Amino acid sequence: MAQQLFFSRDTKMYLEFNGTVWELPVLDGFSFSQATNSSEITLNEMESAGGVSRRGRRMFNDSLAPAEWSFSTYVRPFTSAGSGAEAADTSAKVHAVEEVLWAAMAGADTYNAGVYKRGTENVLTPAASTMAVSFEQSNKSTMGTFNVYFVLGNDNEKVYKLKDAVVAEASVDFDIDGIATIGWSGNASEILDLTTNNSFNQASAPVNAEGLEVGDVWLDSDDSNKLYVCTNSTAGSEAFTPRISEAITNTGNFIRNRLTTLTVAPTPGSEGSGSLESSYLLTLTGGSVSFSNNITFITPEELGLVNTPIGHVTGTRSISGSFTCYLSKDDTSDDNSADLWEDLKGITGVVTNSFGLTFNIGGTSGTGLAITMPTCHIDIPTHSIEDVISLETTFNALPSTIGGADEVSLTYRP
Repeated sequence: MAQQLFFSRDTKMYLEFNGTVWELPVLDGFSFSQATNSSEITLNEMESAGGVSRRGRRMFNDSLAPAEWSFSTYVRPFTSAGSGAEAADTSAKVHAVEEVLWAAMAGADTYNAGVYKRGTENVLTPAASTMAVSFEQSNKSTMGTFNVYFVLGNDNEKVYKLKDAVVAEASVDFDIDGIATIGWSGNASEILDLTTNNSFNQASAPVNAEGLEVGDVWLDSDDSNKLYVCTNSTAGSEAFTPRISEAITNTGNFIRNRLTTLTVAPTPGSEGSGSLESSYLLTLTGGSVSFSNNITFITPEELGLVNTPIGHVTGTRSISGSFTCYLSKDDTSDDNSADLWEDLKGITGVVTNSFGLTFNIGGTSGTGLAITMPTCHIDIPTHSIEDVISLETTFNALPSTIGGADEVSLTYRP
């Protein structure tokens, strides 16, 4: 038999959340892996009467470490057509190709008709002109879980399932000459190889006579090997998850970073705001915003068994980032980058400053993503000595109260 090789360029990725499957185009550089936690026992003794000193060792597998995964997607908002077998909505509302990942990171645990909720509260809300992502429901000890499927190869496919995955971190990067991207990373309880016990390359949905079980996958060979997950294996009533793949082939919903703008303004009434300008006009050369749930997985430790992780808990929510701009000064105004440095350095009596930051990635109109952080603590910018001297400023988004969850909100525009 000829040796089968798999190439990353042929890979497709799918995400199953709350009974629906999304197809998500990912960029080169994706990864997934799972390691083993092991312990070592060593011998360390003096010489015996026969002049022997045993120096051996033994290794034991204790448990499987949580699986790790990472990949990147573009920021791709669009207005749903409102119809079609794989449409994101039943009406013309704003969505994003990668929206399900934001919903999972912000705490959503249910999905229905284009809306993601935690309990009865909306986490991601599509509307006619924008789509809002709220983190107000993220003060939870656990996040919503999902399954990730990597389909490798375009013939004789191999399918890996990342079970009970969670989004641990996301990073929105907007370098000046690129397209807006989001780097996603997280964990899962384990990685399963589904190749040997599922139905592949079926031109029509498989039937129960083939040993189909709930949770098995089917790749439709008549439709680019699209992936479906079995939800009912009863003979004559076989059913599969609905799919969402709208706009994944569109070419007009990418965002150019060069159009990005930043608004920096002291939070009204905050400590030290009287010594600062009402706003600062900064033209960016780059930046990023990072989101972290600080996820920890819990794994039993039983003797004689190799345990797998049983679940996760969240840690401190952390939202931070940085932006760069040229060092500039204007004799007719006091709101340039040099003025920001001077003013921040000058308010030595302020323990925690508070600024409202709004990144309009792609500009303030047309296709874009607005990241709004109303109460950020900004560090004094640092100078970078290059051909043109620039400043790098780091910040941390904070809630309005220590128990709040209003550090950030996202708004997509199609």
